[in-house]
Amino acid sequence: MRIGVPIEIKAQEYRVGLIPSAVAELVAAGHTVFIESGAGLGSGYSDDDYLAVGAQLSTSMASLYTDAQLIVKVKEPQSREVSLLGPAHRLFCYLHLAPDPQLTTDLIASGATCIAYETITDEQGRLPLLKPMSEIAGRLSVQAGAHCLEKAQGGSGVLLGSVSGLEPGHVLIFGGGVVGSNAADVALGMGAKVTMIEPFADRRAALREQFKSARFAARDNKDLDLRGLLADVDMVVGAALVPGAAAPKLLRAQDLSALAPGSVLVDVAVDQGGCFETTKPTTHSQPTYIQEGIVHYCVANIPSAVARTASQALSQATLPFVHLLAKDNLKNECMNNANLAAGISVAKGFLSCAAVAGAQQREFSPWQQVL
Repeated sequence: MRIGVPIEIKAQEYRVGLIPSAVAELVAAGHTVFIESGAGLGSGYSDDDYLAVGAQLSTSMASLYTDAQLIVKVKEPQSREVSLLGPAHRLFCYLHLAPDPQLTTDLIASGATCIAYETITDEQGRLPLLKPMSEIAGRLSVQAGAHCLEKAQGGSGVLLGSVSGLEPGHVLIFGGGVVGSNAADVALGMGAKVTMIEPFADRRAALREQFKSARFAARDNKDLDLRGLLADVDMVVGAALVPGAAAPKLLRAQDLSALAPGSVLVDVAVDQGGCFETTKPTTHSQPTYIQEGIVHYCVANIPSAVARTASQALSQATLPFVHLLAKDNLKNECMNNANLAAGISVAKGFLSCAAVAGAQQREFSPWQQVL
């Protein structure tokens, strides 16, 4: 199989789809790997690093897409990349299609088969390709939010960690999955007070065991006074996820009035449309905006801030599936591997992800019928 790794062109996206050690494994397995010149620089890998493990350099994105059959990248394709896709291509990356009908339409029209990192599963039904980036995003969410609380950033001037004789800052986290638990770990480590809202009782029990000093609540708890809770917090982290579908809206625009001026919202679910009604995607170069006195941090590719670590973790997680996708008979591989099959979002002109179809009210065609 001819495998291509392009430069990421999304704003401030410094990660790379495959690091050199992963490329070395693929070359050893008999595949030809094309790397667009400069693709690894943002993660600290030079063209020479890739040449040393047997990769071939492509001088342009267009030539790479012409030469490659399987495209392995990080973020959802931008319009220029979509225009280079055709029926002969397999695309493997984060897609986050549910909140993006236009990208869905364009990928269907391309005829390419598109496999989403974020819906591939493991034997326990977990999301192994989302997990490493969720860990990083969760940890960075509190780090970034703490910076946004500084007065010079438009924040309230509150320090999350306690100082002698003063109450610590208070962080509210929606969602107790991988993102939420990593956010809680960092917030508690900084000395903050933490409240987590998690809908599932068994997960709340596990979180209570892990974070004994945190407080917990269920969203549907009739005794939960959300506006009263918001009045007491300094930062809210949106970490709720519905695999493949649009993120649930957990804070409405009118809820902002319950927060103190200069409070911070960090929406880690922005790729899936965001947990907050007032969420708008931002970039690392302009990470925040202020609405009704509340600082919003809604960067759509948070892990890119630590691109080297993120690329290493992502490449390690995706490599086993790259090997599978590089087999000639993709339908046969998917028939024998339900975890891989769960990642198929678009197949040869049809939408094959039920969650995306539901979010966009589109027709759904199972991959078994179209591959």
